Amino acid sequence: MPSELADLDTQQNPKFSEMVQYYVHRAIQVLEPTFISSLKGKYAQPEARVKAIIDIMAHCQGVISLTFPIRRDNGTYELFRGYRAHHCSHRMPMKGGIRYAKDVDCDEVQALAILMTFKCACVNVPFGGAKGGIRIDPTKYSESELQRITRRYTLELLKKHIIGPGVDVPAPDINTSAREMGWLMDTYTKTLGCGDINALAIATGKPINLGGIRGRNSATGRGVYNATDYFLKQESLMEVIGLKPGWKDKTYIVQGLGNVGYHTTRYFAKEGAKCIGIAEHDVGFYNEEGIDYKALYEYKIQHKGSIKGFPGCKEVIPSSDLLYEKCDILVPAAREKVITADNASKIQAKIIAEGANAPITPAGDKILQSKTCLVIPDIYCNAGGVTVSYFEWLKNINHVSFGKLSFGHEKEMTDLLLDSVSSSLKSGLGQDIKVTISKEMENRMKAASEKTIVQSSLAYTMHKCARELHDTSQKYNLGLDFRLSAYVNSVTKVFETYEEAGLAL
Repeated sequence: MPSELADLDTQQNPKFSEMVQYYVHRAIQVLEPTFISSLKGKYAQPEARVKAIIDIMAHCQGVISLTFPIRRDNGTYELFRGYRAHHCSHRMPMKGGIRYAKDVDCDEVQALAILMTFKCACVNVPFGGAKGGIRIDPTKYSESELQRITRRYTLELLKKHIIGPGVDVPAPDINTSAREMGWLMDTYTKTLGCGDINALAIATGKPINLGGIRGRNSATGRGVYNATDYFLKQESLMEVIGLKPGWKDKTYIVQGLGNVGYHTTRYFAKEGAKCIGIAEHDVGFYNEEGIDYKALYEYKIQHKGSIKGFPGCKEVIPSSDLLYEKCDILVPAAREKVITADNASKIQAKIIAEGANAPITPAGDKILQSKTCLVIPDIYCNAGGVTVSYFEWLKNINHVSFGKLSFGHEKEMTDLLLDSVSSSLKSGLGQDIKVTISKEMENRMKAASEKTIVQSSLAYTMHKCARELHDTSQKYNLGLDFRLSAYVNSVTKVFETYEEAGLAL
């Protein structure tokens, strides 16, 4: 562990980038002897090669800072600052969102780029890590101004060959959406990408008509649900933390009713769990009988992002106090570093599903571990978005929607199979027994769509990854520290990729 990171698990407000590097180095402490052992006999100095690859994994390969002017609607000009960071190019292209926020800075985008590398590796998505953003309060600008800002930022990155379908593929993040990705893609296809057959793959999270994929909008929230669903059904783990397995009678609190929080709540509700608390930056609401999250979300939209004044619930100010209410599952889905050494001991939830990036500091995480709280880590729990982004990228470079070439064939094969079984029964038993398709299967085939494939593939990916985390935890005797388990898995995959590629060092 580098000396500057050694006491990070005691710090109240560590830097975001140092938090991520701390977790990476914790995993390296577990894995380094195995790495060295695996290279003995292959290199004269295996320790030196392992150290070199570790150094590459622990630092960003590059970060660019841009400034560019934009003419505003009133005729004045304003200078904007944007960033884009590349962490690891062990896999290409690199992948990461673009956020518009007042606190975007160089440290933040580098931290998020590092996080993206290990998030992709965790869920077996073959991308390297990147991240970008513009330091801006988007609520202060008109749609036409935001379009000019997005297009100019895109052009600045393109001129420097920072992004591209095979280089670095952006996606939506905080305060950006399919709209901004559509503008970015259109800028590329009308400039440097005008002759690129794979131009649609310049970004993911785009509108459907511009090459987007069905199921992407809800993917991160659905991934949080898939992750929580797996762990809730593990009887041995639930016994350790003192919960009954399954969704029955479970209560939960969500911090942040944005895209991730809303869709997480929606899928939790479908399982019968009860939402008793929702917190936003300005206020929180608590109701033991349950909160109508749909009505609250619509209220937020109508009141320009604020939920103040929503009727029928107990108001909680400051909203952070809502995190300390008793519940089974807590979903921090807003911002980083909300659970720290100061307040972790007040958390009563048995499970924390990290819908946001880095919502818990290392010091807070240490306290939660001592309280036997199961933390489902961000690099796994909120990886649903990048997983479905990978599906969208594949759709764009394959130039065909998922299922378009197979749905009809699969139905025909199913009908032929049932006819074949009926014929076999008749010849064997001498009875004319008609084997028919079940109502459930018939409905599934009639409703078959790209979204069906995306959602089932996402569920499979999340559950498979959860089993890997569980196995790693048992292999290294990590107990409930699934964050360390996730980083051990990810660091192993990145290390092996660099080594097998024949890194010239």
